[in-house]
Parts: sequence; structure tokens; C-alpha cells
Amino acid sequence: MPVSPLAPKGGFPDLPVIEGVRFATVAAGVKYSGRTDVMLAELAPGTAIAGTFTRSKTRAAPVLDCQAKLGGASDGPAAILVNSGNANAFTGIKGVEAVEALTGAVASAINVPKARVFTASTGVIGEPLPHDRITSVISDLGGALKPDGIADAAKAIMTTDTFPKGSVRTVEIDGKTVSIAGIAKGSGMIAPDMATMLVYIFTDAKVSFDLLQRYTTDMCDSTFNRITVDSDTSTSDTLLVAATGASRADVDTASVKGKAAFVGGLHQVMLDLAHQVVRDGEGASKFVTVEVKSAANVEDAQKVAFAIANSPLVKTAVAGEDPNWGRVVMAVGKSGAEADRDRLSIWFGDTEVARNGQVSPDYVEAEAAAHMRGEDITIRVDLGLGDMGATVWTCDLTNQYIAINADYRS
Repeated sequence: MPVSPLAPKGGFPDLPVIEGVRFATVAAGVKYSGRTDVMLAELAPGTAIAGTFTRSKTRAAPVLDCQAKLGGASDGPAAILVNSGNANAFTGIKGVEAVEALTGAVASAINVPKARVFTASTGVIGEPLPHDRITSVISDLGGALKPDGIADAAKAIMTTDTFPKGSVRTVEIDGKTVSIAGIAKGSGMIAPDMATMLVYIFTDAKVSFDLLQRYTTDMCDSTFNRITVDSDTSTSDTLLVAATGASRADVDTASVKGKAAFVGGLHQVMLDLAHQVVRDGEGASKFVTVEVKSAANVEDAQKVAFAIANSPLVKTAVAGEDPNWGRVVMAVGKSGAEADRDRLSIWFGDTEVARNGQVSPDYVEAEAAAHMRGEDITIRVDLGLGDMGATVWTCDLTNQYIAINADYRS
């Protein structure tokens, strides 16, 4: 599969070693042949682990297991095990048994408490996970752990992704340098609800679980929960943030400026990874920013933004480079949010296409069409009703999306 035309031009970033974390990968043959498909991360004793997860009513067994473990004892070492190719979702008791087998194998192989082993699976839904293929190589993974393996880990968790996703920020917390590095996978079935796809972020900052969980939830709402590729929420969405404390920069006792620096760095990493997921949307050729302002409340702003971002008619118009603002009007009207036709204004890029409920007297279609031919598209809507706004990121809907998903299990 060719790499998405929207992939970051610089390729995978140079992620630093996060002290207190080691990685290993292996080709276990879960589904794919000739490529790595299992990742293991070992975390130092005392690492705090926070997370957010899909709220799908058909959550996979690994998600339920992680949710149950979050917030437990954090004095011992920990581990994260991820496989691609099979989601271990909608597999009944076999799914639970697979999680038990995998967490037990990791606990034994690298001497980690079973209650501190977090697993995730991504891929086909409804097929039992051949977990014996993974447990048979756990010892190999344990023996191959190394501090600089995060780039390989990013590749091992990919499914229909066309490029590995990574991001890093370095911040100063009261004179101490802290690194925050993350990886993610995701390309289709993207409309998150409290998390998205698989995302793993590591930092050498020292942070208590309670504070790290609060930051993780807050930052997720303004990053991963503001993206959509196809309006479908996965059964397996998992986001974990692990703070090893190795830098001894204590966020809990930091100054206001120090706390703000950590939060800002975490937000930047999460937003960058969220944008990369959209840029790798299945078949995507356009990265689309939908900005809504002057809504009566935040909820209405989000409703309108997602109605536009999820509309097949809007997304196909973007794919066809057609400045069809009538489809945006349609999406606003169907959103369920408060709206007034005669106060509504719309822009494609810097070109005002509609003003106060009708075509703008200054509208020049050639200017709007020129904007639509670019790779980065902006659709702005002013509802004229209040002071609240929201921004959502999405991609276009192309023939390639259909081709990828029609052939997904073959």
C-alpha cells in the first residue's frame, strides 16, 4: 500500500530514549506474514499509568481488562503488550482467555505483576485471537528489550496504516528537562469516544496517577475526541500515558508554570498524533479542518462541526475539489444544533461563500475552487448565535476508502 500523500514530509521523527522504558518487537504471524506484529514495552517500577478507552457497548476483552486495572497499585514494574492483525473483539470467553494467557505469559517472562500488564489488540473483529502464536514468542521479546526500540514499536502496531506515527516534545519543569514521546496507530474506523485507536505516550516526568489521569482525560477531549475519518467508533480504542518519574521532575509539586509546561507538551504530542491519524485516513487525499464559531453553546458547536466532518456528501465534495457550500448548509441544518438560516455564514479557506443565509455578494467561485485543490482544506462556519466554538479535523472520502474496506478481510 503506498504511503498517504498527507504523511508528514519529514518521515518518522527522531524520538528520544525515555528513561524507564524498554521496547521489543517480533513477527508472531498473528495475521500478517513477513512483518512485525507484536510490541512489548517494559516500564520501570513506580511508573504511573493513566488511560482513556472507547465507550463502545461492544468493547473488546483487552479494553475491559485495561479499564479494570487502571488506578491499581503502581509500586511495581509494568508492561504493555500489543498485537496487530486481530482485535480479539466479539470473541466471547475465548477473548477473556486470550487476555489471561497473554498477561500471564508476560508476567512470568519479565517478572512483572500480572495486575500491571496491559494488553491491546487491533485488527479483524470476530475472529478468535491465536494467542499461542504470541505466548510462544514472549520470552524472545523479553530478551530483546532495549531503550531505543520505540520506532520499531510504532511499526509493529500498524494495520491499514500507511506510515508509523510518532511525536515528541521536550519541556522544562522548574529547571529539569522532561521528554514526552508517543506513538499511535489508526487509519480507519475513526470516530473516537474518550480515546482513539491505539495510542501510547511515555514521559520521564514524575506524576501521580490521579493528576496524570486528569490531564490525560482533559487533553484527549480536545485532541483525539475531535477527529473523525469515517464516523465509526472502534471496539478497541485505547490510549495509555505512562510516567516513569526517571527525570525526578515532579509535576504534582511543580510551580504553576511547570505544570503548564507539562500539560502543554502532552497536549502538543496528543494533537500531533491525532492529526497524523487523520492524515493517514484510509484513502485520504485531503486534510480538512472544520471550524465552527458563534454557536449558542459548546455542545451545539461540536454538533455542527461533526455533522459537517462526518457528512459523506461534504467529504466527497472535498475529494472532488468542489466548493459545494450547499452541502455544508445541509449538514448544519441536520446537526440538531440551534441554527438560524439568516445568520449563517460560511468560508472555504479565506473565501466567504455564504453570508447571512445566502450566497455572499463577494463570492468568487474560482477562489474557493483554488483552495479546494490544496491538500489542507479549511471550512469555517459562523452560526451568528453566541460566543462558543469548536474545531474538528477530518479527511475526504475517496474511492480508495471503499477499495481498502471492501478488501479488508481478504
